[in-house]
Amino acid sequence: MALAICRRFPGSFCGTPPCPALIKHHVNKKLPGQTCKDCVLTAKTISTDTRTTATLKLLKPLGYRAFCSPFAYSTAQSVTYWNVGSYTQPRGQEPPEHSGFCHPAKKVENIHSISSSQRILTTSSTFPGLEFSRTSASKASTLKPGSHRAAGVEDNIEIFDSFEDPRGFLQLRPEYQLHSYNRSETCQPLSVSEGELILHKVTVHQDNLQPQVIADYFCKLSSLPAEQHPVLLSSTSFALLCQLSVKNIQFFDVPELISILKAFVSLGIPHSHSVLGVYEIRFCSKVWEMSLDQLLLVADLWRNLGRRVPRFLKIFFSYLNLHWKDLSLSQLIHLIYIIGESRQAPQDLMQKLESLILKYIDLINLEEVGTICLGFFKSSSNLSEYVMRRIGDLACADMQHLSSYALVNILKMFRFTHVDHGNFMKQFGQIAPQRIPFLGVQGVMHLTLACSALRILDEGIMNAVAASLPPRVAYCRSKDVAKILWSFGTLNYKPPNTEEFYSSLINEIHRKMPEFSRYPEHLLTCLLGLAFSEYFPLELINFALSPGFVKLAQERSKFELTKELYTLDGTVGIECLDYRGNRLSAHLQQEGSEMLWNLARKDMCSKPEFLEALFLLENMLGGPQYIKHHMILPHTRSSDLEVQLDVNMKPLPFNKEAIPIKDEAKLRLKHVGVSITDDLMNQLLKGKSRECFQGEIASETEQRKRELENAPIPSGTSLCNVADRLGAMEMAGPCPPACTQAPQVKLAIQLTNKNQYCYGSRDLLGLHNMKRRQLNRLGYRVVEVSHWEWLPLLKRTRLEKLMFLHEKVFTSAL
Repeated sequence: MALAICRRFPGSFCGTPPCPALIKHHVNKKLPGQTCKDCVLTAKTISTDTRTTATLKLLKPLGYRAFCSPFAYSTAQSVTYWNVGSYTQPRGQEPPEHSGFCHPAKKVENIHSISSSQRILTTSSTFPGLEFSRTSASKASTLKPGSHRAAGVEDNIEIFDSFEDPRGFLQLRPEYQLHSYNRSETCQPLSVSEGELILHKVTVHQDNLQPQVIADYFCKLSSLPAEQHPVLLSSTSFALLCQLSVKNIQFFDVPELISILKAFVSLGIPHSHSVLGVYEIRFCSKVWEMSLDQLLLVADLWRNLGRRVPRFLKIFFSYLNLHWKDLSLSQLIHLIYIIGESRQAPQDLMQKLESLILKYIDLINLEEVGTICLGFFKSSSNLSEYVMRRIGDLACADMQHLSSYALVNILKMFRFTHVDHGNFMKQFGQIAPQRIPFLGVQGVMHLTLACSALRILDEGIMNAVAASLPPRVAYCRSKDVAKILWSFGTLNYKPPNTEEFYSSLINEIHRKMPEFSRYPEHLLTCLLGLAFSEYFPLELINFALSPGFVKLAQERSKFELTKELYTLDGTVGIECLDYRGNRLSAHLQQEGSEMLWNLARKDMCSKPEFLEALFLLENMLGGPQYIKHHMILPHTRSSDLEVQLDVNMKPLPFNKEAIPIKDEAKLRLKHVGVSITDDLMNQLLKGKSRECFQGEIASETEQRKRELENAPIPSGTSLCNVADRLGAMEMAGPCPPACTQAPQVKLAIQLTNKNQYCYGSRDLLGLHNMKRRQLNRLGYRVVEVSHWEWLPLLKRTRLEKLMFLHEKVFTSAL
């Protein structure tokens, strides 16, 4: 059973007034396309106290199984967003998770993930579980340093304000008030009658209004009671005032322009309003006349309006390239926040800002460290390993008092930079299990994903995640489900409550199918993570490989998903022998195979340690025809060195691609009768045949030598080694007839590297473990040439290397 309660939040979002107008607009009003059977909304009592929130609870969410309908999703969106005047959210616009500068309302436990046309919404106080909490939004959104939530406020865990929470750092220093927008700073409150008088003056004196008066009118009108803002914005007099401001915009000085922009924020003018485009152009022309405080304030105001202003920011960043050394500490942190929220960052500027971070590193607050990491992460900007280690050292010094929000942001940056800070991860592993039950599922997802990206398997963390997730899995977005399944699969870890954990997440995938259709990459991520862990929900796999979904994945997703589809398809073909559902077309299979082979070949052939191993194995076995570098399982994304042995454990020359045509013909020669003629006897007696044969061998040897000289010579080899190899090949001569027999043993030799294992261990990651599992199913014996064995040998003699490889190949074959 599901019980959903409306929430009352302070403040506004997307430039809208507070929630009473929203509640008034939606209570007892049927949404478009909604029927009484779809949703019944009753409201006996809705408190208007700005501190009051009603709790949303799911009763026994794991026992409830229903597919969300597209209608339910759109309904939740229409409740979550409120649009000023005639402005409506365009159909198909991305939800908050994927939207850009426009900030959403406070998310109430992922409304779209729990809404369903089959559910009944009610606020009747007769239902159990209805609680009212007078907890502030900031306290509900993040943990204060050193604090933990009590079990009684469990419902507040899932509240996350994607606009206000990242701005929490602005309360840490008084200097931030000089260049940021504060909603509490408004003009003197204005009564409704005073507002009507101003609008009347605008209508009567429109031709005589001075620019200063127009700016003053905007400031005063922004101080009207919040419930009057929708009325004001829809009035013709306010539209006239906007027109007059545009007409006189060239006469406004910078402070007046800023005051008008502040008024737009206070009034909640829609970010798509045409008047904002005019003001953006005007601010672009004023950049070089403004101070750093003013520029940051204007950028912050655009952020509050939820409007993207790439032109303004581009000019602003050009200005900063000349004045970056003048940035104070508070200006630097605020700028990094602006850059992160705008998702655009010139790399040359980011490098300069990194040097400033080092300059101020000892003065930066721990919460500000989280802001720095989030800004760099969101703008896809790198931080050097040295800076990340300094950040890790700062966090380690007082991690107990670091808020969970800042901790997750630091983890995001460690994940992005792939810097392994051992002490940080050790301390994180000690405090994380206690904090995970009090983190929202989005925070849990980022924490888990960071562990998998850094290849860190901490059983305490993973067990805490697995234990806390099933009771609140309904709060997960499709992205959360996907990343959590991927993380557990990547780390190849199954928690103690494996069955409960995986069944709850698989059920949630079924419930969120409409959302997965919007973001097909998330469904493929789910299924691959499950495959790593040997879970194969055939119904979902059949849907994912259907022509319709494949087409959807190729057209709608912003990612190239051919590799993911091919990996899933190849895995199903080997591990699900009873599967009779959809498969990829031959064309897509070929495309995926070529794409992955090109990547794998380029990767392996750039590694000297691999090239030397290949060179020595060819030498040891008798030539390139006895070994083949290829992808035995192309869908597993890595290559192997295949060797085949006969019943006598002798290598077979199976690699026809490495055998010259003439030698290949010799392999197929059979013992047949030969007629002795005078010409044949003359040739034998005079030795012409031997000369001819020697000429052929010399020619082939010279050709092979030229190929080796043109190819990159592996590290640690020399021209003497090349000569030895040519001599060995010449002595080996033509391959014996036994090469045509079926192999008794097929070996898959794998040269591994540290990125295929969990950090600091010899436990394979999920993809590579799955590959070995599938090779075994196909009858291959995996020969592991591990990096901890092979890399130290590169400095040893050639003989020692050959002995090591000989033992690996022939001992594993027994």
